[in-house]
Amino acid sequence: MSLLNDTENSANSSSPHAALHMTSPQAHRAEILENPLRTYLLGIIISICGNILISISLNIQKYAHVRQSQRGSKPYYTSVMWWCGVALMGVGELGNFAAYGFAPASLIAPLGCVSVIASAIISVIFLKETVRVSDIVGGTLAITGTYVLVTFAPHTTTHITAHLIQYYVISWYFVLYLFLEVLVFCILLYVYKIRKVKHIVIVMLLVALLASLTVISVKAVSGMITESIKGQLQLIYPIFYVMLVIMIASCAFQIKFLNQAMKMFDATEVVPINFVFFTASAIVAGIVFYQEFEGLALLNIFMFLFGCLLSFLGVFLIARNRPKIKQQDPNFIAMDKIPRRRHTDKVQPEAKTQTYGSLAAKLMCNSASRTHDDS
Repeated sequence: MSLLNDTENSANSSSPHAALHMTSPQAHRAEILENPLRTYLLGIIISICGNILISISLNIQKYAHVRQSQRGSKPYYTSVMWWCGVALMGVGELGNFAAYGFAPASLIAPLGCVSVIASAIISVIFLKETVRVSDIVGGTLAITGTYVLVTFAPHTTTHITAHLIQYYVISWYFVLYLFLEVLVFCILLYVYKIRKVKHIVIVMLLVALLASLTVISVKAVSGMITESIKGQLQLIYPIFYVMLVIMIASCAFQIKFLNQAMKMFDATEVVPINFVFFTASAIVAGIVFYQEFEGLALLNIFMFLFGCLLSFLGVFLIARNRPKIKQQDPNFIAMDKIPRRRHTDKVQPEAKTQTYGSLAAKLMCNSASRTHDDS
């Protein structure tokens, strides 16, 4: 009954005349509340489908890399299969982008564990990777956590309008949050760049702080595009383009630090830590900027956080010590091909000779010396 009343009140308050007289936070939220069920489920479905497509694309690209390295002829970007994987990833990311316009950011971000689960399943089926006990336990925990957080997440969603974004941007709690975030980011950047402290937590915290702005701007841009498609044009307001610039810039720097982390550390460390930090930053951004936990019962908040914890543990177990596909380096000769040599040794050939350079010369000298001794 209360849900019907809220829906009727939101319909009445969304008229242009009522919007002119709204000044309080409650009035602003009353302007954009809507029936949550259909929109909420649509956002979840789009996000899950997008994450599954991303996991499929990653495995396609991985298979293309392996196949090209085995052939050793053309670079990977000449492979049609690799470009198909890139196209699928674009579609998946577009789905995730659209999902932010239909469901709370604090829910869409944890659903990223679906990509990790699907990627593990696909790699076992198609890339013939080994199934481990930790994969089964981790997948079970991640699926359970996803179910719990979807069940207890905030079920109310909002119409993201330009006026609402402007109101949130100038709110004192977001200004304070942004000040603290910029301060912490500058300190971490000083420690990382000037003091040369290359610790994975520092790098991933830099990524997480940028991800917080990314989530805020992505939901704002996606929501305003969604409202424009529905008929309420939001693209004429300057705040849309401000958020678009913030989204592009934060994504670019986030990718930059992620690439640096992947170069310095193993993927089995980067993937779970990035998922945990990104999800935490997205939840905090949703709470502070979009007030997504406002009016949510204490039990729902506890169970939602418990579901996130289960997903974190599941992703950690799945990503921990993933087996790597062994690839033969074309620049080295394995010693197991040479008599009386250990298979753990490798000798680098000389590229400008038709023979194997110093290795062949040494073998020929040894053979000649043995022939001379016999004679």
